[in-house]
Amino acid sequence: MEGNRRDFLKKLGLASAGLGVTAMNPLSILADNKELEISEDASNGKKGPVKIQILQTTDVHCQIHPHDEMFWENNGPVFRKTGGYAHLATYFKQQRKKNKNTLIIDTGDMFQGSKLSVQTTGQAMLPILNSMGYDLYIPGNWEVVYYKDNMQKLLGALNAPKLCTNMYHDNGDGTRGELIFQPYHIWRTNGVKIGFLSYTDHLVPKRQSPNYSKGIIYTKPEENLAHYVSVLRKQEGCDYVILLSHLGLSQQLALANNPACEGVDYIFGGDTHERVREPIICKYSKVVEPGAFGSFVGKLELTVDNGKIISEDYELVEINAKEIPADKELLAVIKENEAPFEEDIYKVIGHSTLPLYRYFVIENTIDTMILNALKWQVPDVDIALSNGFRFCPPRTTPDETGNVPITKGFVFDMLPVDSTLRRGEITGGQIRVWLEKELNNVFAEDASKRFGGWVIKFQGMEVAFEAFAPQNQRVKTITIGGKPLENNRVYSVMACERDGDPDDVLCRISGVLQPRNTPYTLHQAVTNYLQANSPVTPTPPVAAKVLDAPQTLLTQVSGVDYEFR
Repeated sequence: MEGNRRDFLKKLGLASAGLGVTAMNPLSILADNKELEISEDASNGKKGPVKIQILQTTDVHCQIHPHDEMFWENNGPVFRKTGGYAHLATYFKQQRKKNKNTLIIDTGDMFQGSKLSVQTTGQAMLPILNSMGYDLYIPGNWEVVYYKDNMQKLLGALNAPKLCTNMYHDNGDGTRGELIFQPYHIWRTNGVKIGFLSYTDHLVPKRQSPNYSKGIIYTKPEENLAHYVSVLRKQEGCDYVILLSHLGLSQQLALANNPACEGVDYIFGGDTHERVREPIICKYSKVVEPGAFGSFVGKLELTVDNGKIISEDYELVEINAKEIPADKELLAVIKENEAPFEEDIYKVIGHSTLPLYRYFVIENTIDTMILNALKWQVPDVDIALSNGFRFCPPRTTPDETGNVPITKGFVFDMLPVDSTLRRGEITGGQIRVWLEKELNNVFAEDASKRFGGWVIKFQGMEVAFEAFAPQNQRVKTITIGGKPLENNRVYSVMACERDGDPDDVLCRISGVLQPRNTPYTLHQAVTNYLQANSPVTPTPPVAAKVLDAPQTLLTQVSGVDYEFR
């Protein structure tokens, strides 16, 4: 199977190297902003070669405690306890003690993903993050989950600078105003200048509920990347340029093969929770991404001699909770902020006989359990749909019952947004067109056209497809209720309502007939289902069957030397 998996990844190919460059943004840097861009020199008077290091976390999704983590080893899943902000804090302190020339960065999705964060509109995360010693932040695609004003307040309350080169204020009429955050940052240390740019996903208004990002205009990185690389290299005289990104690994690879990226040494990526252990070398830049949930830290070490960078070394560090002790000061901060909500967060509402995870591109036990709950709660629909999310760490450790406990907090980990269940009617022809579009979002030959999420999840429908077939030719068979799909027949569907979508749009399907809300929300459906059916056994049903790749596919990335493990 492993050989088939490698062959599949090679077959998909990366077809983005020839992308053209769009017009550059003429926005220039104001001289009076420079105090925001310059960090202190940390040479400490040392002579000869000196090591400096940059540490990166991303996509922690408010997972403040150690958690079960899944690794793919010897062709199967292995679970270990990793992460937790207190354990990360210890690692950061250890690294700074060894090397004062250390810069620590988080590249987004730090305010969405837990009940604690949702109940406090992200506020509970602020004292924790501000105690961690981060030096630089960028916004992820989910930073808008509490809408624009709250995003600005939350990020503004963080002690370190915030950076994003492609998020603009909407002037109110759809025209682009000023950048919301500063466009670049410079770290001066040991006689060298390292410049940082930042890009977050320009597809946020499509990937998230549209109203979340209302008032923000996003641009593609290609629109102003070459301009700002020139500013850093030629105007500011930077010796090294790092692009901090929350675009997803496929789009980051596409960008690293785009001429607009010339002059960028590294892309420090995020969004798709990929674990890049060896830098992926592209035409113009190297690309890395350090997993998710605080389970890993990406560590780039540069050797500087006489004001020149003479070597570099990259490592993906696992934050093993058994090997790295918790920082007591940070534990106290976490305890203080979680205590008012602790009883509710850890209340057990059901059990699973299977480990719960959400790592495979096609089907997972978490998504199967959610779909089972939706179809149980509203049984008279033909098809229940759920997005191909990635957030939520695994839960595999049994309690005294011998089964895996599911808490109220874990429901928020799986589904941080408690949307209303919405139903409507669509034709078989609409279903076929929509499925082809959704599969292209995941498996597009051109990596720049891949969305960050995985295959859409569904129940009541069975689909066989080829992942690397030509666009609009992937779907081979569709059955609904055990019968072949009929293009002219009308089918009932149910998914979650998205804030800001038109009334006739459901789960990115346009032209839905008779759209109407049900009396239930996602959380109500899952809670009711667990209370009535626990313990549950959410075995993935192979409702989506891939014909030209392993069913256990763990990444959408292709054409490069990379494996998720």
